[in-house]
Amino acid sequence: MEKTPLKISWSGKFSHLAGVDEAGRGPLAGPVAVGVVCFWADKKAELEMALADFPVGRDSKKMTVKMREKWYEKMRALKKAGLLDFAVAFSSHQYIDDFGIAKAVRRAMGEAIEKINLTTEALVLLDGSLSAPVEFKHQQAIIKGDEKEIVIGLASIAAKVYRDFYMTKIASDFPNYDFAKHKGYGTASHCQAIKKHGPSSIHRLSFLKRILPAHQSGHRFSASKNN
Repeated sequence: MEKTPLKISWSGKFSHLAGVDEAGRGPLAGPVAVGVVCFWADKKAELEMALADFPVGRDSKKMTVKMREKWYEKMRALKKAGLLDFAVAFSSHQYIDDFGIAKAVRRAMGEAIEKINLTTEALVLLDGSLSAPVEFKHQQAIIKGDEKEIVIGLASIAAKVYRDFYMTKIASDFPNYDFAKHKGYGTASHCQAIKKHGPSSIHRLSFLKRILPAHQSGHRFSASKNN
């Protein structure tokens, strides 16, 4: 059965359409990630066919791991085929502690934008209250944008999958914290591990004030990865 093309709507005034979203704003450990996806107007028809079965209207962060990974791999294939471009960038836990999460998100966004050399003439759609650098004159923040605009939904998937992969990869270096399971988020078991073992070298100390006593939340118990 032939697929019905998805309709990607953006004004013909813009030759580039970009979507931006972040993942990992709230975890107690690890980096924050920002994904940026770019579509080109001259590839619109091919993209609409290739993305016909994308679950528009669904919160990408609530997709199953398998579904997110499937779409991440499809994005990689579409990038290789020259139908879209995307990039993900991190700001580290240390940067978050030093400058705050808002500035960390902006820094990662700027790096991701640079990776794909996004033109400042693009129409940039961002999730929630995010904002692009001021040189991007045509930008719009959309509440629940990852559910409403496919270009934001794909950016959300890129950021989430890439960050999850990173946290899973480093989990073996920090066996006391089970990062592969919760990816640094503040689950009950993760909070208990922090109380028992103290902060590791990748915990966000500025996020631990409600978990640890004041005299403990400002420093790491050990430089060892296993603590």
